[in-house]
Amino acid sequence: MNRRIKALTVVLAVGAVALAACDKASDTGSDTSKTLVIGVDVPFQGESKSASDATYNAMELYLSQVGGKAGKYTVKLKKYDDSTAAAGKWDAAQCEKNANDQVKDTDTVAVMGTYNSGCAKIEAPIQNLDPTGPLLMVSHANTNPGLTKDWDPGEPAKYSPSGKRSYARVITTDDFQGTAAAQMAKKDLAVTKCYILDDNETYGQGVAKAFKSEAEKQGITIAGAGSWDGKQPNYTALFTQIKGTGADCVYFGGIYDNNGGQLIKDKIKVLGDNTKVKVIGPDGFTGYPDFQKQAEAQGVYLTFAGLSTDQLRAAGGKGATFLDAYKAKYGNDPETSYALYGVQALQVILAAIEKSDGTRKGIRDAVFEGDGVTVPAATAVLGKDVHIDVKTGDVTVRDISVLLMKDNKEGFLKAWPVAS
Repeated sequence: MNRRIKALTVVLAVGAVALAACDKASDTGSDTSKTLVIGVDVPFQGESKSASDATYNAMELYLSQVGGKAGKYTVKLKKYDDSTAAAGKWDAAQCEKNANDQVKDTDTVAVMGTYNSGCAKIEAPIQNLDPTGPLLMVSHANTNPGLTKDWDPGEPAKYSPSGKRSYARVITTDDFQGTAAAQMAKKDLAVTKCYILDDNETYGQGVAKAFKSEAEKQGITIAGAGSWDGKQPNYTALFTQIKGTGADCVYFGGIYDNNGGQLIKDKIKVLGDNTKVKVIGPDGFTGYPDFQKQAEAQGVYLTFAGLSTDQLRAAGGKGATFLDAYKAKYGNDPETSYALYGVQALQVILAAIEKSDGTRKGIRDAVFEGDGVTVPAATAVLGKDVHIDVKTGDVTVRDISVLLMKDNKEGFLKAWPVAS
């Protein structure tokens, strides 16, 4: 009887040690048996659905290629849809809800997204005040400068209320994109007078502001500036007003989701085809199959704040190999060039996880403390060393592509040099 009691005592003691070890691992967040979750925060409804689906599929494919692991940690993705059926695009209230849900979900240790800069400006401060973090977010598509640098009043400090940055991106910004578009308008298209439109959203206003500033420096006359309302049934009155200015160029600063299809239809109806009055748009009009197929869209010039899929395939290396794998699995290339930037953002997050103790704070610190995170050219899908600046959250890689809508697709026209 005494031996049984003694044996039981030993078992209980061993169990207590095991529980203590488990508690310790839980306290430090370094429990490698726990699956870490990366949120994917993009609009899975509306006009952006195809681009978001392609980005998510590309990320899933890459994660499967690395065995669902980051160092010693198992990793999986979780969708956070920041759009609503009613809006047909990103929605401010949904973005706020997503950020709060991400903070509450203790398994979510980092977020890839958002697609729209306006949504990021809502989510970033909430994630930044996470008491167990801040919670890291790395965007593949936000181009508004204010998220990381001085732009509008209070920026970028308002997105880091904790005093520590937690927002990063792997794409360059609209101060470079808008500048490149204006330079191209003058030097390649020889336009003399441009009318500038924006869609009244954060991204559209930002890129239009950058275009206007550089266009004036290039000696292009600004015929006027205004906004289009994405809820209007047509824009004939707007383009009739623009026709009266004698503009030989119209700049669309905004996203296709905001009734861009009707906008280009009425441009053609009132101002004539795109050889007569040029149309230049930013990457908010890229990656939309419906736009690519529109007869009225043929001849539109677009800028993309990165490398196009065509360029990445032609360059060979990791990007081309990955695109081959994507095509083998899904039957075609991704419908948006942002898909590979989603993978690049994922690579940054995985590198941060591998370098960390598996906690939100540790993952954030891996990016913004010390030497930060670098994905070397040999493994980066962009084919270049991708480093996040620990002081700003901006990526050191800066690329601008000029595309031309022709034969129902976005054809790569040329790379535009970006000043440092």
